Amino acid sequence: MSQENNQTDYFNKKVSQYYRTNILMLSEHVRVSEACTILKKKDLDEIIVVDELYNPLGIVTDEDILTKLSESFVNPTKTTLGDIMIFPLITIRENQTISEALAIMREKKIRKLAVLSNSEMVVGMLYLDTIASLVKRSLIKQQKQSTFLGIIWNLGVILQFTGVLMFIPGIVATVLNDSVVATGIYLMSILLIISGFFMNSYGQKHPLTLRGTAILVFASFIILVLFGMIPQLFVIDFESNDLLELFADGFFESAAGFTTGGFSLVQNPEDLPRSFTFYRGYAQFVGGLSFIYLIVTVFYSERQIKMMRGLISGNVPHLKNLLATITIIFSIYAISIALLLFYLGEGEILDDFALAFSALSTGGTSPDSKIFDDFTTPKYIVLMAAMILGSLPFSVHYAFVRKKFLTIKLTKEALVYLSLLVIFCITFTLSMGLNWQEGIFNMISASTTTGFQTVNLENINPLALTIITTAMVIGGCGFSTAGGIKIFRFMHLAKIRHIFNRKNAQISESDKKDIIVGIIILAVSVIVPLLIATYMYTIGYDFQNAFFDGVSAITTTGHGAGTVSSELDPTMTIIFGFLMILGRIEIILLVYLFIPKLMN
Repeated sequence: MSQENNQTDYFNKKVSQYYRTNILMLSEHVRVSEACTILKKKDLDEIIVVDELYNPLGIVTDEDILTKLSESFVNPTKTTLGDIMIFPLITIRENQTISEALAIMREKKIRKLAVLSNSEMVVGMLYLDTIASLVKRSLIKQQKQSTFLGIIWNLGVILQFTGVLMFIPGIVATVLNDSVVATGIYLMSILLIISGFFMNSYGQKHPLTLRGTAILVFASFIILVLFGMIPQLFVIDFESNDLLELFADGFFESAAGFTTGGFSLVQNPEDLPRSFTFYRGYAQFVGGLSFIYLIVTVFYSERQIKMMRGLISGNVPHLKNLLATITIIFSIYAISIALLLFYLGEGEILDDFALAFSALSTGGTSPDSKIFDDFTTPKYIVLMAAMILGSLPFSVHYAFVRKKFLTIKLTKEALVYLSLLVIFCITFTLSMGLNWQEGIFNMISASTTTGFQTVNLENINPLALTIITTAMVIGGCGFSTAGGIKIFRFMHLAKIRHIFNRKNAQISESDKKDIIVGIIILAVSVIVPLLIATYMYTIGYDFQNAFFDGVSAITTTGHGAGTVSSELDPTMTIIFGFLMILGRIEIILLVYLFIPKLMN
């Protein structure tokens, strides 16, 4: 039903549903002074003046009394209500409609009506403020309903879009004759498309508020992770018959894919079918491109999207053009890197594609537990370059081909990130006593929140722990495939000094909100892993390793210190899965959902 029809139905309702019965009726012979005392005691604003038989004669309002008493010749001890009342009393019957009541008020230029029963007795008062309040409440309810239907419709689009995208690894599995893998992927894709179709049918294409968009993105990741469990449960042998454990393991693996978390409970991924290895990398690639954010740019105005700078991790120009441009650029990157890896080694081409997808999406899922044992220096360089490409803002890639062809113009944020990366690489390598190739590779992997790992990170020394966790928390640049808090938010936090600077105390409301958001996200990114580590310590896990893995999960890094494994309790497995989802949506969605003022 349209909003116009809803309002028509509303105005056709009876007056009897909305008038107030708390009224004061006094005789026309009552003195004004006495009436004022009663009026104050009853806490009312008007008096219905009646005769001896309680027939309504007129009305006296508090404003009428003040006006008359201000006249010098009026004696309140002798003046009666009949002397100052306004007559005749304008009335409406209780079985008439709100529409008729509004018409009378508009014609007579009044804001209240006395309501008569069928026996011509005054039974209440109908106020314009009451009608206005009810109309406002009705409109808010309609807006909430429209927002809900808009979320459902847009969610349907996202599910269908994802379902179509996921046919690609399904086709690969079909070509390779991996029937189990193909069945799992096709089943997921078809269910996504069918679910999206029904959501489109039930919902309505309706503009969303920023809060509605936040709900949309959060719901999208949750639903996609749940659907993504299907191929995981089809292919991976989790060696358990317990339904909770199966759900937890499937949820964790699916979350690690779509969120680019990079964690995996599979100890020997090389035992999995090659087509499934390709699917795992492809899922990270799709999730890493933040396709949900990109879809949102198709349906919303440039102005509204720019207002969502926190949601999409930074201001990015020409958002409408990003959808096609970024998809094409990263597809070219993926193909080029995969072919380079294949040319530089003698590995499987699908494994090389999986590595390329994982590196560019800063996902970190490895197709082989020992794949880096035979890696040559050129292949390390290619993979490190891919990880850095994934951590740079999409605007850098966009400008690379759209503004001035093949001219790289790094933003201030990108320059700050690359400078920090150099510092992290040097200090981490020295603190761990590693060779330079190994130290730089693992630090780039941590700083870009990719998660490729060639060194043991259990119980590392305090300095190395501080460096690597700091790098993971900071993460890459805004609006990139990298996780973490993002460099641009730390640049916002630097503005906090202006608040304490007496000489220059002026700071914009926008900057204040950015600072508040940054502080909240930083606090959550540290406090949540600390709480998890504290709990896991009480059940026998090492505190440092548990904290490290908690930070790795919430920053969608995937570096492991031994806590996350197939032996993990199902409840904790699900919690780590949610941590990766929380990290992928950058926590800011929950901030927007529960602190709406930050969105204004």
